[in-house]
Amino acid sequence: MIRDPFERLGLDREVLTVSQLNGRARVLLEDVFRSVWVEGEISNLARPASGHMYFTLKDSGAQVRCALFRQNATRVRQALRDGLAVRVRGKVSLFEGRGDYQLILDTVEPAGDGALRLAFEALKEKLGAEGLFSAERKQPLPTHPQRIGIITSPTGAVIRDIISVFARRAPQVELNLIPTAVQGREAIAQIVRAVRLADSLGFDALILARGGGSLEDLWCFNEEAVARAVAACVTPIVSAVGHETDVSISDFVADVRAPTPSAAAELLAPDNSGLQQRLDGLQRRLLLRMQNRLTHDRLRLESLTRRLRHPGERLRQQAQRLDDLDMRLRRAFMLSLNQRHERLARLDTRLAAQHPGRTLKLLGQRLDSLAERLPRAMREVLKDRRQRFQAQLQTLQVVSPLATLARGYSILLDEQGQAIRSAAQARNGQRLTARLNEGELLVRVEDNHLTPVTLSLLD
Repeated sequence: MIRDPFERLGLDREVLTVSQLNGRARVLLEDVFRSVWVEGEISNLARPASGHMYFTLKDSGAQVRCALFRQNATRVRQALRDGLAVRVRGKVSLFEGRGDYQLILDTVEPAGDGALRLAFEALKEKLGAEGLFSAERKQPLPTHPQRIGIITSPTGAVIRDIISVFARRAPQVELNLIPTAVQGREAIAQIVRAVRLADSLGFDALILARGGGSLEDLWCFNEEAVARAVAACVTPIVSAVGHETDVSISDFVADVRAPTPSAAAELLAPDNSGLQQRLDGLQRRLLLRMQNRLTHDRLRLESLTRRLRHPGERLRQQAQRLDDLDMRLRRAFMLSLNQRHERLARLDTRLAAQHPGRTLKLLGQRLDSLAERLPRAMREVLKDRRQRFQAQLQTLQVVSPLATLARGYSILLDEQGQAIRSAAQARNGQRLTARLNEGELLVRVEDNHLTPVTLSLLD
């Protein structure tokens, strides 16, 4: 401890500003108290939006302000609250702006056995929410394992108990020890490495075991790293940590929990007495099936012996069958040949009836007949058309205006060549053209009589 810090800073005659004083005091505190553990109770906990945490740590006689910045706050596993007893680690510092004495923290953990229980429940809740405890992830243990890996301490009663159980129940099983520490901080990394190593060696099953102890003694099996290593293990694994009343996180994530290491060995060690009984039963079943098979084969052989005939007799039968097939083939061939002859005759008759020469002769006769009928038909059509033309011509002569003119009538036309049909269309003095049957006359209107004149058809 520094006896005279002012002498170290050279402040015996120097006059400082407040900022200089606070700054040098902060440097002095951080230099002397770089890392200290302090235990107390949280009060006045504040969580601003920045993610940092600020609270007061107090005991029955004093209090000190604490600051837990965001990068360290994310590593705190349990939820902090007012009234929680905690153990913190950090450096002593000074907030220069207000001159407040405070602790800058990097670690916060619950204090005492209650702290461990709180951390246990927090991790259990976290891993349970991730589904690491679900039954769907559990693997069944092999019925007759041949190679088993045991992850435990090489010393102590645990490994001896496991070996004793296998020696009594299944001495044929190969046991392999993967040694590791099972207590203390250094045991966490060793257990993780041992689990991963054992998982890569192709064992039929694994046993993670430790004897009984206090919660602190068993705590390495409640660490998140160990739990995740056990959960990621592909090989079926049995967790046997502590006594029957002890429960660890590794028990929840393992495929099977055994109350004790000996119980774990019994789960994986098939009982030889049961196997012997099963083997005897299988032997009896095998003998019975062999006897049944021999009896069946003997009866079948006797049946085949009775059915066996001399080769000469079999050849005679085959020769007779061959003759029968030959006669049937000849009859079938002649029948098919006759059917084809009949069909050929029918086709020849149809072909003669449809010969092109005959068709051409018929078509020639029809063409000659049509050639004779065509001139007559043309003369008849021309005669009929001529008669109709004369009739229409006579009709046209009757209704033609020229015929009317030939009977002594005339047509009056105005200057535009339009026919005058009414006296109202003409005016006095107007010059008109009178078209006669032969020639035209130029006339002038002397008087326009608008009164209609009745003409007698008898005049």
